[in-house]
Amino acid sequence: MAREAEIQQEKESVLFICTFNSARSQIAEGLLRARCGGRFTIYSAGIAPAGLNPYAVMAMREIGIDISQQRSKSLKTFTAMKYDHVVTLCDHVGLAASGSIPSGGHYYQRGFISPSEMRRDKAAILVDYRRLRNDMSNWLSEVFPDCADKQAENKRE
Repeated sequence: MAREAEIQQEKESVLFICTFNSARSQIAEGLLRARCGGRFTIYSAGIAPAGLNPYAVMAMREIGIDISQQRSKSLKTFTAMKYDHVVTLCDHVGLAASGSIPSGGHYYQRGFISPSEMRRDKAAILVDYRRLRNDMSNWLSEVFPDCADKQAENKRE
């Protein structure tokens, strides 16, 4: 147990933040953990946690990543710690959480639109979550190039 805590301290930490911690930050957490979980300790949180979105779980399961055991967490839980990387995934987090975003060595911001904010018919919802997953995957490969999606790179070659 002591060795596990020591290893956790050696890893860089990443905190993904979005409004509800139900889709965007959960997908990002799952993607980065699958690619570089051995290198990073990865967290996600939201301003107003709303539970894990089942479409996010389905979209991730399609690419072999199971996020069904992740849970929606409040940003308040994470404010006391300093993170190596703090990543906000929607435009209004900075305004809504002004002063509550934990300190970090590197800050990244990208305003991904939540599929739950789009008013489309139910048949198109999973398509929107796939698009979010793929867009986020590509962006994370740019932000964390040592943790690029190897499967996507192989398909391009």
